[in-house]
Amino acid sequence: MEVGSPVSAVRSQRVVLGNKVCPAVVTIKDGRIHKILPDGEDPDEGGFEVLDMGDSVVMPGIVDCHVHVNEPGRTSWEGFWTATRAAAAGGVTTIVDMPLNSIPPTTTLHNFHEKLREAAGKCFVDTAFWGGVIPGNQHELRPLLNAGVAGFKCFLIHSGVEEFPHVTLSDLHAAMKMLQGTGSVLLFHAELECHQETPELADPCQYTTFLQSRPDVMEMEAIQTIIDLCLQYKVRCHIVHLAAAKPLKMIQKARQAGALLTVETTHHYLNLCAENIPAGATQFKCCPPIRGAANQAKLWSALKDGQIDMVVSDHSPCTPDLKNLGSGDFTKAWGGISSLQFGLPLFWTSATQKGFQLADVVRLLSQETVRLCSLDQQKGSIQPGYDADLVIWDPEREFKIHEADIHHKNKVTPYLGITLRGLVHATVLRGQLVYRDGVFCTEPLGKSILIPARKI
Repeated sequence: MEVGSPVSAVRSQRVVLGNKVCPAVVTIKDGRIHKILPDGEDPDEGGFEVLDMGDSVVMPGIVDCHVHVNEPGRTSWEGFWTATRAAAAGGVTTIVDMPLNSIPPTTTLHNFHEKLREAAGKCFVDTAFWGGVIPGNQHELRPLLNAGVAGFKCFLIHSGVEEFPHVTLSDLHAAMKMLQGTGSVLLFHAELECHQETPELADPCQYTTFLQSRPDVMEMEAIQTIIDLCLQYKVRCHIVHLAAAKPLKMIQKARQAGALLTVETTHHYLNLCAENIPAGATQFKCCPPIRGAANQAKLWSALKDGQIDMVVSDHSPCTPDLKNLGSGDFTKAWGGISSLQFGLPLFWTSATQKGFQLADVVRLLSQETVRLCSLDQQKGSIQPGYDADLVIWDPEREFKIHEADIHHKNKVTPYLGITLRGLVHATVLRGQLVYRDGVFCTEPLGKSILIPARKI
């Protein structure tokens, strides 16, 4: 079957249906899941060409709800064309674009319309959008919601770019009041500035110098602030890219007290640890920082216990010069890691060694992420009526990451040269084959998703 063709049915011995993995035939009609038949039972309607994937795993496409595309304005860092091709190659069928690092940021209705114009005709997978909360834009929030953003993100510390300033406590109170009763969600970059003195003679090329400049107390203090607001206003809140395990106890306590609070972590916090980062290797820099192995083990335990809800990429690319690879100065390098294309194998390579099953992959990389961005009635499950978004992959197959195989615009990544388990063979988007074994659809078939505003 040629890439770009509509798919009428997919057969496999390993189809992930809820908590079960079983032989099945998934039929597709008008871009949506039509029926799920036992293997051996052929579709009764005529004209079906069944895509037989043998023993490959068929599961819902991954929904990565934390992606910085950076278009318009910083398209040299990344853009819709390159980001969504990389997503398709990794079995990601929907991304949710973050509001910052593009110029202008998605903080006004006018800016959102500009973002939509830029995305049109460039996306190989479906794309939804977060809005942003910055000082003074609280009156833009409801118009943005009505226009279809999935929710909002804010920073409690400098965001790294001047056009997306961080919020104060008074800004947050104003935003929370606007979001009450909307059913929307506010995402927080959960670090608060603390006066951490760096020794004068500390070597900026040593990773420990950077790590000590952003201790886990910064996450602790920010998350306490978030919890207080969440309990006061009863607005859904979400902590993006949790790096530190210490705040998990306070998060659990807050949930028990009724806080509508969810938490994500990322592939880099689950796969990389501070002890293994070489001097000058600024491709490992991100914020919050990658912490130590003992902390990482606690993140995995929390994921197993359901204390962390989901795993995302936080794909945050830049041009190679901004990583300061030549000087190796961690204090001056851009903080962000590119991994959108490799999220599934990154997660599976480690998770399979820790007792996670295929159903856990679907839950953590698809079902919980779609719930966060209010796409859970449309995507993230193989059920009749849902979008026919599928990833077809081989969990046992190993491969090595070579620069030539990376489809992100810029190839700087800490994962270059590593060997992973879990090779993506094909990606189906709303019933059309958009990627198969290194070949892409010639034209982008992804859509911009506008999410209807919810009332509660």
